[in-house]
Order: sequence, then structure tokens, then C-alpha cells
Amino acid sequence: MKLFADSGCDLPKEFFEEEDVQLFSLRVDYNNQNYNDIVEIDPKSIYDAMRQGAVPKTSQVSPEVFLTHFEELAKNNEEGLYIAFSSNLSGTYNTAVMIASQVREQYPQFKLKIIDSKCASLGYGLLVKEAVRLRNEGLSLDDLASRISRMAEHMTHLFTVENLDYLARGGRLSKSSAFIGGLLSIKPILHVEDGKLIPLEKIRGRKKAINRMIELMAERGGDFSAKTVGISHGDDLEFVQEVQSLIQQQLNPKSFIITTIGAVIGAHSGPGTIAIFFTDKDY
Repeated sequence: MKLFADSGCDLPKEFFEEEDVQLFSLRVDYNNQNYNDIVEIDPKSIYDAMRQGAVPKTSQVSPEVFLTHFEELAKNNEEGLYIAFSSNLSGTYNTAVMIASQVREQYPQFKLKIIDSKCASLGYGLLVKEAVRLRNEGLSLDDLASRISRMAEHMTHLFTVENLDYLARGGRLSKSSAFIGGLLSIKPILHVEDGKLIPLEKIRGRKKAINRMIELMAERGGDFSAKTVGISHGDDLEFVQEVQSLIQQQLNPKSFIITTIGAVIGAHSGPGTIAIFFTDKDY
């Protein structure tokens, strides 16, 4: 069975190579160049440019890329599962569904399932990692899809950004809900609900915001002893290590996965973003 994921999952390039997952790259436009996320651009260059005032643009996976890979899957009569970046944050899922139905007209037996993860960054990445584990255990396509869909419904995203202007500018958050704190010390806490970014609270100061996020983790996640916590960041590894040790002390999860937020999501969330991902207590 073939697994597909797009670069909205913020997993490193090596992951796709080592785990035999086909990567679909979203694209970043910056400095009059178009780059494939993960493959052709280092997120740090985007963060540095944004700190200098650049406004990179992003675009979804090109339809031709889907067509090439889906046709190949159909010709080889293989089964496939594509776990996609939230349809409320990118048109990528809808494009994939459209291309898959075109391929199905020519190959009625085409066996591809596409899941709208309603997740982003490492929240989505954790789903992809679990899908690899289940595929390697030999689960059928239907079982795998239903297990991943269920996990997606229970994935919690909590994050804080240095500056809400970035999200508002990129249209990923309405201007009204961006409630920009004129004072730089106001830190918003946001989460993802039904695949959309929703502001939860605003807290004065980054440390307080992180402590509040950890309180929310405890409320929403319950017992962490068997959970993996994902943390992704906008070029601020030092702060992430501080956050990790706070979570470790207070919640003691089974393990952590830490990654840099890729160029596409980073182009919207901006430098200094810290995001925490885990499955909720009903999972």
C-alpha cells in the first residue's frame, strides 16, 4: 500500500525517504522564485526574510503532481491512502479529490482513499507517523483509513504566535479574530477547530502563555503517560527546549517529537511560533 502526505505535515525530508511515504510539496513564492516546500527551501531562510519584512506567498500542490502519482497508482493497480492538510487551510485536499475522480473515470478500479485531516503541522505529522506504523503492521486500507480518521478527530493543536499580523496578512485568520494586541507583550493562544484556526485567549507575556497552554493540555489531554507530544516551532529551538522541559515536569508524556515549522505554514504563522500537539483524553 502506498502512503501519501503533503508538506503541511512539517515532517523532515528524511522521514519521507526512510519511511517510503510519497511527499506532495506545497509551494512558496519568495524573492520572485517558486520553491517546493521541504525539498527546495530551508524554512530558516523564510523566517529570516519575514523578520526583514518580506511577505512570502504560498500555493497548493500542483494538480499535475497529483495526476502523475495517482495515474501511476491506478496503472499499477496498487492501493493508496493520502492523508491531506486541513481543507480549511489549503485547497490541496479539494484538488486531490478532483484529480482522483478524473483518474477514476479512466480506471474505475482505482483504489485510493483521501482523508481530510483537518489538522496542520505536526498535528498532521503525528497522523502520518501513525499511518506508517499501522501500514507496517499490515492493516488493510479500510482499517488504516478509519483508524487515522478517528485519530485526526481527536488531535489537539495549541499554539501561540509572536505576531498575529502574519496570520491575518496571509488570510489564515480573519482580521477581526486577529484582535492584534497593540502591545507586543500580548500573546494569543489559538487552537484548531474543525480544521480552522480559532483564537482562544490572549495572555500577557510568552512564559505565561506557555504555562496556560500546559494547563490546557492537562484539561484536554488527561493522562499523558502513554502519549507522544509533538512540538513544532518557527525557528526558536532554544525556547522549545524550555517548553519541553516544562511539559516533561508537569505532564510526563511517553515521548516527544520536535520539528521546525516548514516554509509553507511558517510563511503564515511567522517566526517565533510555538505549537503543541497531542491526542485528547477521549482518544
